[in-house]
Amino acid sequence: MHDTLLLFGATGDLSQRYLFPSLQHLLRDRLLPPDFRVVAIGRSEHDDGGFQAWLRERIDTPDARDAAALDDLLRRTHYIALDLGDEQAMVAALSPYADRPSVSYLATPPDLFVPACRGLKAAGLLEDPSRLVLEKPIGRDLASAHEINTALKDCLDESRIFRIDHYLGKAPVQNLLALRFGNTLMEAVWHNRWIESVDILVAETAGVDGREGYYAHYGALRDMVQNHMLQLLALIAMEPPSMLDADSIRDEKRKVLRSLRPMSVADVAGNSVRGRYADGVVDGAAVRGFRHDSDVETFVALRAHIDNWRWAGVPFRLVTGKRMPSRTTEVVVTFKPVSHWVFERPSRERARSNRLRMRLQPEETIELGLMGSLAAPEWGATELQPMSLDLSMSPSPKRRIAYERLLVDALKGDQTLFVRDDEVEAAWQWIDSISNAWQGANTPVQSYPAGSWGPTEAAAFLPATLSGNGHGKKPS
Repeated sequence: MHDTLLLFGATGDLSQRYLFPSLQHLLRDRLLPPDFRVVAIGRSEHDDGGFQAWLRERIDTPDARDAAALDDLLRRTHYIALDLGDEQAMVAALSPYADRPSVSYLATPPDLFVPACRGLKAAGLLEDPSRLVLEKPIGRDLASAHEINTALKDCLDESRIFRIDHYLGKAPVQNLLALRFGNTLMEAVWHNRWIESVDILVAETAGVDGREGYYAHYGALRDMVQNHMLQLLALIAMEPPSMLDADSIRDEKRKVLRSLRPMSVADVAGNSVRGRYADGVVDGAAVRGFRHDSDVETFVALRAHIDNWRWAGVPFRLVTGKRMPSRTTEVVVTFKPVSHWVFERPSRERARSNRLRMRLQPEETIELGLMGSLAAPEWGATELQPMSLDLSMSPSPKRRIAYERLLVDALKGDQTLFVRDDEVEAAWQWIDSISNAWQGANTPVQSYPAGSWGPTEAAAFLPATLSGNGHGKKPS
């Protein structure tokens, strides 16, 4: 495990909310090397003491162990104010840290990836076995992603590049692999013969407050669908890997992403909805709508098709949005009706299909919806009613936040939960087809009130489980 972390963007929101708290917890639990050190790089002018005081105000210490761990982290942290566009300044400031292998973490906008990488290379910090970690998004479209990937490979090989999608570090997301490939019952019915549809929902109550400039340039399609949602789709739809190593898993995910049917101008109206939240009420509080001159969406609903043998004909509905009624991420797999219905009550038309529902946040739940007659009377026709088989662990174990797992993996050199260059480019290729189709069809951005489940036009894209799970009503 490498013992030096160079953290770029050290004064940014991601670093103060997730990265430094993760390092604090890892030090508390003795999961980092004894000589571990952090070189924090940012644009703000601080000396070591000033940065440490700034950071101390922003990290919680609920008990003595956490307080001691924070003190330990601050002692190990040195701060450097640096312009990443100045290669000579990077060499002068950072070359002293090339004395041992390191991990450089770029928690910066994507337009700084290439100059920062070149500066690190010139400073001797990307020589084998040093590694580079990149936050999403990798570019804004296929062309920019390819340009970034090509420039990175001029500085170090792919085996030492770690592209983070923090969803892959979540324990429930990893459990998708366990459910699929660790259970005969799941794998036996996991194809188009038995599955009618798959829904993936990522809903957020938060808005884009403070990120208006970023969001106006990216929108929900590029910010959420291109990475988080397509990674979930790939894990759900991938073929069984030969083994659970990094390249075997990523090979299978890439095949799924390359099999996504491109969106065309002719079908984009029926297979997508764009939305943008207006003034409304979320969690009982009035919130302001998203106002920006750009024509960008904060909500998107898509119907995707995977053109391969396993999934031909099965629609994958992807829905994500800001200012939804509740914060939730869930996957719903709806199975086809039984081939021959023999019961009088309910009628075949009113019978509910079996559903596997996996909620990833805010709490982890796994439910299997069945039809049964346990509550039927002792006489007369057998009457079936919906039943829910709860497969969840109770109480749910305390999970580490995703960045803790991913930081350890990057320091150890395990790429299994990181995204490879060809995955990124395959995802962007499909996203570009949607963006181009929207432009060609002049697809409008529909308004929806904050606190609702999106535009009324998106009702057909939402999981049926929303109507009865306490989240609020689906649009009518």
